[in-house]
Amino acid sequence: MEAGFSEMRNELQSRDALWRRIQLECQQLHRELLKIKEYKHMQEIQVKHQSSCVQLTEQLENKNAELLLLAQSQEHQQEEPNKIRNHVYQEEQSHCSEQERMKTEISDLTEELHQKEITIATIMEKASLLERQLKMELEIKDSLLAKQQLLDFQYKVIKSENTHLKEMV
Repeated sequence: MEAGFSEMRNELQSRDALWRRIQLECQQLHRELLKIKEYKHMQEIQVKHQSSCVQLTEQLENKNAELLLLAQSQEHQQEEPNKIRNHVYQEEQSHCSEQERMKTEISDLTEELHQKEITIATIMEKASLLERQLKMELEIKDSLLAKQQLLDFQYKVIKSENTHLKEMV
């Protein structure tokens, strides 16, 4: 009987340890989710930066137009506007390639975030299922323990009656 209690206690401790491990994993995933959200916030800041970059591009285009007008009116100073135009073009190209790289990075990070959210949802679902199973098993174990205690009590009563009857005989 002691062995049965010990087995049940060990089983409950094992289940409790499993439950704690699941909770730790959930906490770790929540921390990762917070990091991902923080990174997503940084991405939003980058998108705002991109918007200012678009404005800068427009400004650069305006400057380019001004330089073209200047070049038409001052043909003898043609070399200087050409240099400025080339510089603006290089800046635009550099800016566009940086913008494309950031778009790709944002897309990759968004996909990664989506995958992690799916993983977290799956783990939370599994954790919930395990929690329900553990609760059901604990209820069953509690019920069995109560029955065992009742049987122990009945056994002691019968044993006491037998002892009493032996003494009477």
